[in-house]
Amino acid sequence: MRALLTVLALLVALIPARAEDVLRVGDQRGNARALMEAAGVLDGLPYRLAWSEFPAAAPLLEALNAGAIDAGGVGDAPFTFAAAAGVPVKAFLAFRNRQDGLAILAAADSPIRTVADLKGRRIATNRGSIGHQVVLAALEEAGLPADAVTLSFLPPADAKIALASGSVDAWATWEPYTSTAELAGLVRVVRDGNGITPGLSFAVASDAALKDKRALLADFGERLARARAWALADPAPYAKVWSKLIGLPEAVPLRWFGRAQYRNVPIDEAVIADEQANIDLYVRAGLIPKARAPRAEAIFDTGFPQPAALR
Repeated sequence: MRALLTVLALLVALIPARAEDVLRVGDQRGNARALMEAAGVLDGLPYRLAWSEFPAAAPLLEALNAGAIDAGGVGDAPFTFAAAAGVPVKAFLAFRNRQDGLAILAAADSPIRTVADLKGRRIATNRGSIGHQVVLAALEEAGLPADAVTLSFLPPADAKIALASGSVDAWATWEPYTSTAELAGLVRVVRDGNGITPGLSFAVASDAALKDKRALLADFGERLARARAWALADPAPYAKVWSKLIGLPEAVPLRWFGRAQYRNVPIDEAVIADEQANIDLYVRAGLIPKARAPRAEAIFDTGFPQPAALR
């Protein structure tokens, strides 16, 4: 009987899951996956999660636009650009965090001390990223136009090399790149995102997934919110798992998670207003044509149950 049950179990395992029973999720640098595994919230999952790893939000959103994934986690800036570009995507879960790790960095021995010192300089960042966002916001705060600096659009690994070689004067980036560079003594923060950017990130999904996999997305969102609440209470266990998964010292995620204080928030009027402010910032900078700029309320799906962590 035991042998028969073993054979039956193997046969069941070989049966391919139906497409509607698989949620394909894009992740950045082990973020949601490491968090959810560390928190133990994936136990008893009634469907299969197929994870895909991306170095930044832009390629994740490209994959979503191509139908290669159903959902993923992204910052507010790349989400805004994707929506303006016509990507069929909406946010269904929101988080806020402090913005110490979103920063414009200069080399440790650079004469650049303030945003005003960046005038006429070259800054590396990803186009449409939160790094791009903090540059625009910092320039506005300093009373400088968007063209006061020259932007070199590079992925994080290349931007780090460019800063070290002196081919750019500053690097606008996010975590874990900021903490990694700071702990190595390679950089100094010129301006972080606190007070000038809203610190929003979202769980987003394609319009097709929101229609066909709504129950899976609701369950995933509930588990992700639970994991965020768990990590907020004590980031150390999450940092340990993340460190092993990504291969960076625990000091990096401990610095990142400890100061970021990620927390789940409802998609309310304040979130929608902050997203509209992002859209307006990019319109003023000439990065999104006014005629193509979406209204913030149109790019959220507010029809999901509020996660238990917020009730």
